[in-house]
Amino acid sequence: NTSSVRIGSIATVRVPPPSLVSRLVGFFSGPVGLALKIGLLAVVNALAVWALSILAADGKWIAAAVLVAATIAIDVLYLVPRLAIPLKFLVPGTIFLVCFQLLPIAYTVGVAFTNWSTGHNLTRSEAITAIQRNTLAPPPDGAQYTMTPAEDADGNLVLLLVDDATGVAYVGTEEGLTQLPAGTTAISGGAVTAAEGYTPLQGEELAGLAQQLSGFVVPTGEEDHFVRAEGLSVAIELEPTFRYDPAADTFTNVGTGIVYSDDGKGAYVSPAGEEIEPGWRTYVGLDNFRRIVDDPTVRDPFFRVFVWTVAYATLSVLFTFSLGLFLAIVLNLPGLRFQRLQRSLLVVPYAIPAFLMVLVWAGLLNDDFGIVNRVLGTDIPWLFDAEWAKVSALLVNLWLGFPYFFLVCTGALQAIPSELTEAARVDGATARQVFRRITLPLLLVAVAPLLIASFAFNFNNFGAIFLLTGGGPQAEDQSIAGATDILISYTYKLAFAAGKGQDYGLASAVSIIIFFIVGLISAISFSRSKALENLR
Repeated sequence: NTSSVRIGSIATVRVPPPSLVSRLVGFFSGPVGLALKIGLLAVVNALAVWALSILAADGKWIAAAVLVAATIAIDVLYLVPRLAIPLKFLVPGTIFLVCFQLLPIAYTVGVAFTNWSTGHNLTRSEAITAIQRNTLAPPPDGAQYTMTPAEDADGNLVLLLVDDATGVAYVGTEEGLTQLPAGTTAISGGAVTAAEGYTPLQGEELAGLAQQLSGFVVPTGEEDHFVRAEGLSVAIELEPTFRYDPAADTFTNVGTGIVYSDDGKGAYVSPAGEEIEPGWRTYVGLDNFRRIVDDPTVRDPFFRVFVWTVAYATLSVLFTFSLGLFLAIVLNLPGLRFQRLQRSLLVVPYAIPAFLMVLVWAGLLNDDFGIVNRVLGTDIPWLFDAEWAKVSALLVNLWLGFPYFFLVCTGALQAIPSELTEAARVDGATARQVFRRITLPLLLVAVAPLLIASFAFNFNNFGAIFLLTGGGPQAEDQSIAGATDILISYTYKLAFAAGKGQDYGLASAVSIIIFFIVGLISAISFSRSKALENLR
């Protein structure tokens, strides 16, 4: 497998064959590599053109200009052979960092300063249109129609209507009502069954039509009067109960005369504080952060959840580290039989996916059919009592987390020089003194950063809580935050189950606070752990 090269008459040097990596580099450095590079750049440019068309359609010209500039820069960087070679390797990772880390962070921060929530998820113009549509009501002498959805010759949706009072047939479009000629229209059972130029929709053709019909309104010709479908077979005449004044940018209740004006926070509000829904997304500054401090319905659950989150993360780290260290010390003793087998068995919980183990434990701890109560002969409400649910969360997290620290501590213990412990024993130190003054401090030098990382992980350990208890059981303050909710699961509930619906703005504000809390605790912990470095 080698080739020989004779150098003069002195010696023969055996040259090893090129490695697989070297051969691959050579293979992809020629025409194949150039073709592959051009193909990948073609895909990147195609995606850029697709994204550019979407940005241009939405009128986002700044983003479109950035996209064009970035695409041209990437093309130049990779097509010019010797231009900025280090950047050729850094650019892909940087792009993924920006797309999957920086942009989500920036987006979350932006949402935190808005009122984006249920009832405030439209643009301003969309909200005005929705209010005008949603506040329509039947007038006292309004007509009612038997309706047949249909399509015209161009495939556009129309409504074939029969006035229930007069029996006159009409076709309704978004332009208005037009009476159908009697000779070309067939009516059966009070509904139009056939009309020249129109195709009634039947059976599967009606599937999925409800949403389109809900936004389809037909002007009647009378000012501010419309016909709208109510279901798939009935339509009624409607008139607005609120009239919009574009010049003053206000809504007026037709019946009461009360004027609703823009409150600057994404809604039209009366002088008495009554709000018309829906509103629209808008910038609200620090309002979401103020709610966490000023609004008792948000503040009280937040601080209760915060205390439990800190306790949960701290106790989880303490318990998992203590058990992992204890088992590492026991299985590190010389002369122990089946040492490798026992170590392998202890790693089993770490090898199984955590989300699956949490679901298994949720079944094992169930009050009705859980095997834990059956084996112990107890009737403990592991998941349905506030205090026992917290105990369950800690025990399950102990099961999931101790193998990690067992592995870490095993490696750290074996790295401690045996001469130090032997010298301490010669000097008369007891086993406890050796552990407290030599083993543990040297162990913490290596493990302290991992303890801090484990604390940050458990502080945001959404899966362990949500899959086991769902944050429940319900707390005494009747808030959406359950007894075992930690801040991240509380944030999830704020985003998807708060009050009258989703509250993305408040949830994003809480997410930012969580980030700073974890960052502050980690920074303090790292600064305090620097004292351990003196032991080196």
